[in-house]
Amino acid sequence: MEIQSCWKGKRFAAVLLLAILAGPARHTSAQAGNELRKQFQQQFAAAALERTQHVVRYDPAYVQLPYPGGDVPGDTGVCTDEVIRAYRAVGIDLQKEVHEDMVANFSAYPSKWGRRNPDPNIDHRRVPNLMVFFSRKGASLPITDRAEDYAPGDLVTWDLHPGKQKARFPGTPDLGGGLTHIGMVVDRKTLFTRRYMIVHNIGAGPKMEDVLFDWKITGHYRYFGPAGRATRAQTSKISFILNPLRGGRSPLM
Repeated sequence: MEIQSCWKGKRFAAVLLLAILAGPARHTSAQAGNELRKQFQQQFAAAALERTQHVVRYDPAYVQLPYPGGDVPGDTGVCTDEVIRAYRAVGIDLQKEVHEDMVANFSAYPSKWGRRNPDPNIDHRRVPNLMVFFSRKGASLPITDRAEDYAPGDLVTWDLHPGKQKARFPGTPDLGGGLTHIGMVVDRKTLFTRRYMIVHNIGAGPKMEDVLFDWKITGHYRYFGPAGRATRAQTSKISFILNPLRGGRSPLM
């Protein structure tokens, strides 16, 4: 009876210790996740800013690409190619991620181009597809007229011709006039407006400009990579706290 009572007492102590440790661990996990996301946003914003050092001729031509990791010639491209290249600089292949999601969920994406199957040569280079992808796999944030709501590392999409009307297709985002554009918020502020600037390619190659509110904003996103790539590392950082009490008998039992 005394042995059984002792065993129960030790087991209760182990459970109590686990509960005590688990609370701070969850708190630490959340803090670590937020910090890793912040670091990722900073790295992505830096990669976007670096794109302004490249000379790129605006060229929307369809190009047969290798897969995965394919890119149009480095001295050509459109607005989406700058986003693709910035993400690739931080280890994320949008060509692969978008294609895999379109293969599995093709009906969720716009059908405006009349295609019946995903195409890894062009799908990730189209703004409407990226809008759907970022809303599905990242965070779709509120669209506001407050500059402080847009942080470095965020993605913004615009309708350049909001006055024009066009037919909507099932699954197509509301793009107004239909001439779409995308850019990346970077950690540089203008002297006069004091708002973060945008790196984008609207025809003259990748430039950093104060254009956040120049056109109708149609999307505001954050994307940290496949399955929360920016936060997965936190698990290994805190797992040592709980591992001794998992997968076997507690050291107190």
